[in-house]
Amino acid sequence: MGATHVTVRITNPAEPDRFWEGLSLVGMRRDSPILRPHLEAIGLAPKGSRTYQLADCSDLVLDITTAEIEFMGEVVGGTIIMGAEDPEPLLGMTALESAGIEVDHLGQRWKRLHAVHLKGVVRIQ
Repeated sequence: MGATHVTVRITNPAEPDRFWEGLSLVGMRRDSPILRPHLEAIGLAPKGSRTYQLADCSDLVLDITTAEIEFMGEVVGGTIIMGAEDPEPLLGMTALESAGIEVDHLGQRWKRLHAVHLKGVVRIQ
């Protein structure tokens, strides 16, 4: 599947008038890295840190925050990696799955589900 880009809006939930909007690569990573200066400009600060493992199996500790993530007509809350260097903005799989969008590897495309999966949840009537 080729590279796919979407317009993403990251909004500070405490101040909804403050947001960053830009073109983002849709990726297979878990969380969504966005440049720290973009996030700080809209009033977001680190809420903690998380250890990520790189392709060479080395660990990298990065600051994270949370925000509203809007893309493809959907709005979800999600974890944002506060990118320290110059990464291309990336919309991660957690945000996609929260919006009910998944990868169809065989068809080489993104697929919007008719409903978000709630596996393991039993309906009691």
